[in-house]
Parts: sequence; C-alpha cells; structure tokens
Amino acid sequence: MTIEIKTATIEPIRSTFANLQRRFGDKPASRYQEATYDVQAETNFHYRPLWQPDRLLNDKRRTAVVMEDWYSLKDPRQFYYGSYVQQRARMQEQAENNYAFFEKRDLARHLSDDARNSLIRHLVPLRHVEHTANLNNVYGSAYGYGTAVTQAMLFDGMDRLGIAQYLSRIGLILDGNTGESLSAAKQSWMQDSCWQGMRAMCEKSLTVEDWFETFVLQDLVIDTLMQELFYVRFDQWLSEHGGQDVGMLTEFMRDWYKDTSRWVDAVLKEAVSESAANQQLIQGWFGNWRGRVVEALAPVVADMNIDDAALDIALQTLDKRAAKVGL
Repeated sequence: MTIEIKTATIEPIRSTFANLQRRFGDKPASRYQEATYDVQAETNFHYRPLWQPDRLLNDKRRTAVVMEDWYSLKDPRQFYYGSYVQQRARMQEQAENNYAFFEKRDLARHLSDDARNSLIRHLVPLRHVEHTANLNNVYGSAYGYGTAVTQAMLFDGMDRLGIAQYLSRIGLILDGNTGESLSAAKQSWMQDSCWQGMRAMCEKSLTVEDWFETFVLQDLVIDTLMQELFYVRFDQWLSEHGGQDVGMLTEFMRDWYKDTSRWVDAVLKEAVSESAANQQLIQGWFGNWRGRVVEALAPVVADMNIDDAALDIALQTLDKRAAKVGL
C-alpha cells in the first residue's frame, strides 16, 4: 500500500487589506502599515462633540496646517504599539542597569556639595516640564488628525512620563530615598525667581488651541533648547565639578532625544514642504515661540552659571535643526 501526499497551492485573492491595496498596491504590507494607515474613523459619526458642536470628532480644522493626505506624516521609525514597546523596553533595560550600578557603587557620595545642590535646583525640577510635555503631546494625540501622527504623539507623551520618573529617581538617589530633594526641587519650581519664566511658559503652552502649533512649540523649540542646555552643557559642567558619573543617569534622555528627533523632523519637513502656506504658518509659530522660550530659559541658564555662551550655542543648535526641516 502506498500513500501519496499531494500539496496544493492556494493563491490569495489579494495580498493585503483593501485600504492598503488602494494606497500601496496589491502586495504584502508591513505591520506598521497595517496598524497605521486609514485606521482613524472618518465617516458614520452619530454625534458631534457637545463641547464643540461645530467640529467633528476627528476634524482637520483643529489646526491651521493643511495637508492633502495627513497619513503622509509618517514615522520614519515605523513605531506601532508592538515595535514601540519592544524598543523602549531595550532602552529601559539599559537605563535600569545604569541606575543599579550607580546606586550599588554609591557614586552619589562622590558628588561635591555644589554639584548636588545644582542637580536638585536645576535638573530635578525638569520633571515638571516633562509632565507638561506629556500633556501637550497627549493633546495632539487626542485632537490631531491621522493615525500616522496621533499614535506617534501618544508614544511621545508616554515617554515624557518615563523621563519625569527618571528625574524623580535622580532626586531620590541624592537624598537616600527620603523625598527631601523632590520637595526642594518643587519649591524651586514654584518659588525661585529663575524658574518662574519657564513655569509660566509651560502653563502658556497648555492653552495653545492649535495642536500643530503646540507640536512646534514643545517638540521642536522647547525640547531642542532643553536638550542642549541641560543634557549637554550642564552635563559638561557636572563633569568639570566632580559629577561626571551623573551622565549614567541621564543617558536615557540623550538616547531618547536622538530617537524622537528623527520623527519630529520628518513630520515638520513633510508639513513644511506641502505648501508655501504651511511653510509660512509654521515659520511664524517657530519665530514667535523661539524668542519667548529663550526669554523664559535665560534666568535658569544664568542661575546655573554653566557657560556664558550656553544659550547662544543652544540657539544655534535650534536654528540649524529648524533649517534642516525647511524653516
């Protein structure tokens, strides 16, 4: 008796979902494409928002920026939930190793009083700025248009909560987990004259109605200046004053900035190149907030006493980044 096994090949009717087929042709799609394109609902809404009856739930008019296809604002990292979580898990694992090493070796005891006090006064208060950044990005996720940009803004908002927690952990390491440094940092944020301009700027950013303008203000202007001033210039000052080991604790913030900058720059470059009207609009937002954020940060930089040219160098970095995206 013989058994003959035959195989049959069944050709699929199509290789992907219909919406992706219309966009990219009949070929297998990536996970990012499946999780991103045309996911946002556009039709068959049963009601309008009671708080804004002149708008749809998902409405393009919530920003003055106009795009022919909002899904062109894609994420070059191709983050959807799965890939985002996996990548951040790897970054967190490295960060946890750094924090564990710092605590195990009790490296905080090598810090000079000047370095320790400056960390509590100038670095730990940034956790309040990060909470503001969380709110700004989640606002964009809620009121933005097109899953390509709204999901990336949600991921960015969640990143900010993680950074705020790491800044809080730095404070707890410095005070032996008593929480005294967090209280002192909050008092600095609430009462010290050097922080009041930045505190007011954070509050002002939460009142900006156009979500894309908020995106420009937070993810381009504020983030670039903060990264250069606190995670580059201040880090150099710490290294010169016996606090070089603190760089282990802020490595996550620097790696995160390099990663997220790719997405921010790609979105801005695409929006700016869409039309002359977009370019002029975004340029106006950038020029307005650039000067106001610098004015808010100037007292902090002066109080940090890190480098007379620090603010000018940070501005040059911001302007170079803006020029690359067409501003």
